[in-house]
Amino acid sequence: MGVAKLTDQNTIVPKSRYARLERERRYLLDGLPQGLTPASPHVQITDNYITGTRLRLRKVREPQTNKWIVKLTQKLAPKPADLSRTLITNTYLTAAESEVLAVFEANEIRKNRYPYEFAGRKFTIDMFLGDQFGLVLAETRFDSDEQLDSFPSPPFSVEDVTNNDLFTGGNLSVSTFAEVREEWMRQRAVTKPLSRS
Repeated sequence: MGVAKLTDQNTIVPKSRYARLERERRYLLDGLPQGLTPASPHVQITDNYITGTRLRLRKVREPQTNKWIVKLTQKLAPKPADLSRTLITNTYLTAAESEVLAVFEANEIRKNRYPYEFAGRKFTIDMFLGDQFGLVLAETRFDSDEQLDSFPSPPFSVEDVTNNDLFTGGNLSVSTFAEVREEWMRQRAVTKPLSRS
């Protein structure tokens, strides 16, 4: 008797008891918002998207202490057209476990993440590095669907890109900033540059 081959047809993915619903909006910025500089307090994030899966290996480094948090994450949208509501499951890893999974470090994103508060709301500001240098995104999370659906775009943003899959991590990991900018401008027929000159 041979070993059964796993396929999408014979593999069941039950609902996870461990996944949590994440409600968030993502905004395109034309640079760091007022009050932030590249030297402002931040953490350094390296994301490695495992090709052909919904998995991401994330390493978060605190520059002041040189301490790391490493986690394997699955993030999926129950309704693919609505990326503002996703189910996320995290598994925290040891250094040894991280090394075993290092073989998957192919589609990489590096960014600095800054905490930012505006009008009483907390945001995270991601300044991308490497191939995506020049891209800056802001994210904010919500406790309810009502808050999420009624929240206006902040004045420091260029556009709400929450449901534009061009700006998802998986797509960014295989694109350069120039490619993202060109496609975004094509989509929107906008001439405003994404980065300050």
